[in-house]
Amino acid sequence: MRSATGWRASALVLIVAAASAWAQPQGEGTLLENPHYRYVQSYTGTATCLACHETQAKHVFGSVHYQWKGEAPNLTNAKGRIGKINSTNDFCTNPAISWIAILTNDEGKVIGNGCSKCHAGLGARPSEEMSRAQLENIDCLICHAPNYRREVVKKTDGLAWVPSAANNRELMLNIAQNVVRPTNELCLRCHVGSGGGLNYKRGDLETAHLRPTRDFDVHMGSGMQCIQCHQFENHRVKGGGTLMGGMDIPNDQRPQCENCHAGEVHKEATLNRHTAAVYCTTCHIPSFARKDPTDMHRDWSKSELVKGEGRYEPAIELKSNVTPAYAWWNGNGTIALLDEPVKKGTNGKVAMYRPDGSIKDPKARIYAFKYHTGRLPVELSTGLMIPVQVGIVFRTANNLQAVKAGAKNYRGRDVPDADIGWIDTERYMGLFHEVQPKAKALACNDCHMGGKRLDWKALGYKGDPMKEGGRRIKAGARG
Repeated sequence: MRSATGWRASALVLIVAAASAWAQPQGEGTLLENPHYRYVQSYTGTATCLACHETQAKHVFGSVHYQWKGEAPNLTNAKGRIGKINSTNDFCTNPAISWIAILTNDEGKVIGNGCSKCHAGLGARPSEEMSRAQLENIDCLICHAPNYRREVVKKTDGLAWVPSAANNRELMLNIAQNVVRPTNELCLRCHVGSGGGLNYKRGDLETAHLRPTRDFDVHMGSGMQCIQCHQFENHRVKGGGTLMGGMDIPNDQRPQCENCHAGEVHKEATLNRHTAAVYCTTCHIPSFARKDPTDMHRDWSKSELVKGEGRYEPAIELKSNVTPAYAWWNGNGTIALLDEPVKKGTNGKVAMYRPDGSIKDPKARIYAFKYHTGRLPVELSTGLMIPVQVGIVFRTANNLQAVKAGAKNYRGRDVPDADIGWIDTERYMGLFHEVQPKAKALACNDCHMGGKRLDWKALGYKGDPMKEGGRRIKAGARG
């Protein structure tokens, strides 16, 4: 069961305050130094940005951050543009049917605003067809303005995200003039809270990353910025992991440790030989969720009251200081698709994401993963998964009604109660943050000579390779 809930509201306030206090890179961002102080004399929404940055806005329009989908060459069971907007997940299911809302409880307290809370837009859903309206729907400030906040309001043409300072022209101008390159704090605005709570989804992106020490994260604690690893070209981010599937740049440009740590990085030759079969983070991230607990299991067939928040949510198991799961991965994988019948694995679970690779695959290495499990609704007659109308669960705890509404809104048809079943799911999520200093990395005996960290037989070995011998692959085969 969950171990903490009431702390989340205050922690979100902490993120807001921290982003304001620490988001300015040294030497830039103050009004007198920022060139936008001269260029921007009034702010009338994204149209102000487009006056100079229309080309950049067009780049953003086609990006994964705006479209929430992209080419997915590393998915072996899917073609075309794939992402969270047209697939499903075991956290909040599909965002398209829970896009934007002013969701209140019986006391009138706002308890949710929809999945677009973390979309780089102002409330309209992304369209594949570029238009002036779509360009003006891009929210430049959410990624570039440290002091920017926004909220959902009801307008004549529907709900929209608007600046919280919209009625204060002087403050709004100050915010627009004070834009900067994306900082860690700006990235964490969305990425630390994905999945419905702080560190719920990722497991390795926490509030502690706002002011990390080197002991907590050797990279961010040394002052590294997200965009130094997650590099952008024309507002398109390189690479992709195990979550969305879609990529901005459809070739394998994932951030790799070897990009900075090339060659024989260890003094001991034995450790250098390990890198042919073991990825760096497998040893250097011995645990995750070290401050904020992370969601390890989510059951949408049940609901529970969130104390102090006046809302319900699915049954969630939160855990801290979690030991990773380990599996072979060659960079490819398979996902569950909303519009294809589910397929259960040999363990009876449906894989939301399963990494490809084995001990016999020369391109595969052993990676550290967060292993998340869940329980999701399925239409028994078709085998198709059903997205959940999340707001109904939040307000009423009526999970069955939320599933029926999800089926109606996504597929346009009613599903009778008797045709709704439940499936168990699993997901492997790569761990790449919270890298520990070398003194805190795994030691030899954690895995070998009786160490229990790795299940050697599950990984395809006869036993401990120190005793039984390791895998044999041709020189240069990996890569």
